[in-house]
Amino acid sequence: MMQLAVFDFDSTLIDGETIEFLAHKQGVFEAVSAITKRAMAGELDFYESLQARVKLLQGMQEAQAIQICQNLPLIKGAKEVVSGLKQRGYKVVCLSGGFKFATMHFKNVLGLDGEFSNILHCKNGQLTGEVGGEMMFSFSKGMILRTLQDLLCIPPDKTLVVGDGANDVSMFAHAKKKVAFCAKEILKAHANIIIDTKDLREVLAFA
Repeated sequence: MMQLAVFDFDSTLIDGETIEFLAHKQGVFEAVSAITKRAMAGELDFYESLQARVKLLQGMQEAQAIQICQNLPLIKGAKEVVSGLKQRGYKVVCLSGGFKFATMHFKNVLGLDGEFSNILHCKNGQLTGEVGGEMMFSFSKGMILRTLQDLLCIPPDKTLVVGDGANDVSMFAHAKKKVAFCAKEILKAHANIIIDTKDLREVLAFA
């Protein structure tokens, strides 16, 4: 039977948070980073924190945002874990509270079967500070995972999920193998596999 592997994107497949790379270039890193830390630790509502952080990117050039998003550093072992899982019959998908500029590019780089993320709204070649998409809420990943399981006829006991932060908790409820990868304590509490080595190839031992 087909199996499903679902990865978070920021600080899981790539080494860092997309929005922080963008914020650094825009000169608002400290403000964005402070909100990110609180959101990932579960101290802030994810939807509100996403809106607040994207608002700080208002006025950034769209072309610059795309360039940054397409040149993010991959986590060690990212390519190997995707190809290794696909060889074992897994469909491999990324669910991200981040942005299409990054996830669509890295879907091709990594050979993912699919990606779900959010869209930075642009007008006249600039970011407006608004964001929309299918991954806006703390429950979004769990909801999309269940939809994928229904579409592909893959049950939770054939599902592996990998993440690092609070907004990954919702997808952990629908998978047998729940991997907390270099993760925040709030996610480790929901995991049954904990990897603290920054190398995604470690996941293959549990697949």
